Amino acid sequence: MLTIHHGDNLDVLARLGDASFDLIYIDPPFNTGRAQVRTSWKSTRVSEGGRVAFNGERYTQVRVGSRSFADEFDDYLGFLEPRLVEARRLLSPTGSLFVHLDYREVHYAKVMLDQLFGRASFINEIIWAYDYGGRTNKRWSPKHDNILWYARDPRRFTFNVDASDRVPYLAPGLAGAEKAARGKVPTDTWWHTIVSPTGKEKTGYPAQKPLGILERIVRVHSNPGDQLLDFFAGSGSFGDAADRNGRDCVLVDSSRTAISVMKRRFKGRAMQLGSK
Repeated sequence: MLTIHHGDNLDVLARLGDASFDLIYIDPPFNTGRAQVRTSWKSTRVSEGGRVAFNGERYTQVRVGSRSFADEFDDYLGFLEPRLVEARRLLSPTGSLFVHLDYREVHYAKVMLDQLFGRASFINEIIWAYDYGGRTNKRWSPKHDNILWYARDPRRFTFNVDASDRVPYLAPGLAGAEKAARGKVPTDTWWHTIVSPTGKEKTGYPAQKPLGILERIVRVHSNPGDQLLDFFAGSGSFGDAADRNGRDCVLVDSSRTAISVMKRRFKGRAMQLGSK
């Protein structure tokens, strides 16, 4: 079951019961200092002009709309802290919190999370590395995000490593045929493409994260039937990953656009709208 709440996540979280969730994942705004925008285009085949595609046909593109959200905070940690306090309260005794950020704020957030959870509760920093988009000649182009994993209790937490997908060996000939066929367990560096701008997974919502990353988190760090939570839900990708793997998930977002995207995305599935 997917439950979607439209509202300020701090207000919604306050109404949820202690220790209600076995896994919490959040992908808050990254505090980039600019609006995050995703523009949608429609391609139409034409006989003249336009662009020539790989199949030799000519196409022209027409802008059909865009979605955006503000991503600038005067006091980012002041915004994030009360929500992380609530996240700790909501975690079950064996639950885990995953906080998805980038290089701008991750170091400050980690210091704050160490204070809230205790340094022993920090288990991993996962680096999601990708290779897409433009590059700069002024510095090393940033092509990774940071995902911080904290356990409610560092002595006991869910980690079903055998449920993880496997990744190829870089030198399969050295690993041997049997190991190469099976693949290896990922490390704390995850190479995975972003959501393709032209792929079926795309919803058109800005900063959408790929299902491959989120399904790995869901499968390894929770069990079928568990209760999951994402209170910066956006396009609902974490809820999608949870639902595909037999978990219930509560999704919260203050954006009407995000709610609209999720309702369309989950049409036909077991879904309910939470109360205001």
